[in-house]
Amino acid sequence: MSARTPHRTPHRSVLSVSVNGSGNAVERFTPLGPLIAISPTVSVVVPAKNEAKNLPHVFSTIPSWVHEIVLVDGHSTDGTPEVAKRLRPDVRVVHQRGKGKGDALAEGLAACTGDIIVMIDADGSTDGHEIIRFVSALVSGADFVKGSRYLAGGGSADLTLSRRLGNSVLRWIVNRLFGTRYTDLCYGYNAVWARHVPLLRLDCDGFEVETVMNIRAALAGLRVHEVPSFEQPRIHGESNLRAVRDGFRVLRTIMREWRGRRRFTASVPAVATVGAVAADARGAA
Repeated sequence: MSARTPHRTPHRSVLSVSVNGSGNAVERFTPLGPLIAISPTVSVVVPAKNEAKNLPHVFSTIPSWVHEIVLVDGHSTDGTPEVAKRLRPDVRVVHQRGKGKGDALAEGLAACTGDIIVMIDADGSTDGHEIIRFVSALVSGADFVKGSRYLAGGGSADLTLSRRLGNSVLRWIVNRLFGTRYTDLCYGYNAVWARHVPLLRLDCDGFEVETVMNIRAALAGLRVHEVPSFEQPRIHGESNLRAVRDGFRVLRTIMREWRGRRRFTASVPAVATVGAVAADARGAA
């Protein structure tokens, strides 16, 4: 199915896959349970700034079969990296050089070594138990997977009226301009095959990063699937998100992507070669 019509993949509690992302049989497996295994390794990226109190909960929900956790610390002053190391001695801590969530994700994606990369938030709003839904969709044929709070089985206990309205308007604009059928837009739970990361070319530094990824995945012709996800309220601390300010920032980003769409798609073949993107990913456009 084209990236312009996202699959709506239901939750699957059982997964058995014996091929890697290129379709070749492999001998290396990641066990998900006694009788369930996948061949790709899975990295989880967690951008965090002053989230020390939330990390115990966040890390406790990440499945044990995850290959690595990459925590990108955004200049925390509350000991976030130290708490992460204490909770998971094997965690990879990347000290962010720039600022903002978009920049943090770009640095985290570059540091990952897994075949699959899942992106979650550090405030407790995204549930690590749902990671299997994203991995299931990827190994079943998707190139990029985005969580949706609006699919059956998803939802939110944190969406205010202004955020819900803003997300709906911005999603409608993206769907109209880019021919997509997304049911959610501004949500931080996403996953992608590592080989496709060069196609996204993240060059933004704010909360608009999710919108940039969604638009560029579609423009690049990637097979985009949506899976249901439930958003919980932040556990501790205050969010840096400001609905009106960041909403207008996302709107400006959408228009920038629209104006530059032809230039972006013209550059995709060269990027695809570098990123070793499968030929059928381009054919899905």
